[in-house]
Amino acid sequence: MVYITGDTHGYYDQFLDRINDNAIPENSTIIVCGDFGFVWRRKVAEIALENLTNLPYEFLFIDGNHEDFDKLNTYPIVEKYGGKTHKISDNIHHLMRGQIFVIDGKSFFTMGGAYSVDKAFRREGESWFKDELPSNDDYNEAEKTLKKCNYKVDYVITHTIPAPFINHYLHKIPDMHDSELTGYFDWLYNTLDFKKWFAGHFHENNEIIKNRFYVLFDQVITIG
Repeated sequence: MVYITGDTHGYYDQFLDRINDNAIPENSTIIVCGDFGFVWRRKVAEIALENLTNLPYEFLFIDGNHEDFDKLNTYPIVEKYGGKTHKISDNIHHLMRGQIFVIDGKSFFTMGGAYSVDKAFRREGESWFKDELPSNDDYNEAEKTLKKCNYKVDYVITHTIPAPFINHYLHKIPDMHDSELTGYFDWLYNTLDFKKWFAGHFHENNEIIKNRFYVLFDQVITIG
């Protein structure tokens, strides 16, 4: 079974509680919609990451904005489930941007990244990293991938969401620094043939469009 949830930010105990509270069975696949936070050059994160490698689950995550991209990019790129990943360990993989993965017979399009509105309170290279937003190469990779599948997938996994949704459903003002990405997601939402879309980033659980578009934090949704 595949389970999808929101940001974890490297908090091991809270993540474990989330797994246990939802009675996720062993050998399941858990997908985190960005801000995974366990891949970081901090001792506490390193210990937590080691603990995750010993759990009987497969952890897959897209990147959010609060990631240590310098460390993340040191891991080897391998192919898994038909798409490119950074292999963190045997049971932990980063699902790279603009990829499609086929898991349990279902296709997942992934596009991580977002803008950090708290950037002014962070230090570059320590708590903030310039790779938080997709590059032109990422968008080109996504375009090639989506053309191959004729713009049809089962599920979409992103960190942030289309700009109109931020305003209309979350009652927040979209940040201008994020406009290229959230604008791209608006285009993608209206172009792509998909069943459900899952995102994180906003630290709330919100079924924006019934049975079709979800913003997740500590909620866990089952794909079966």
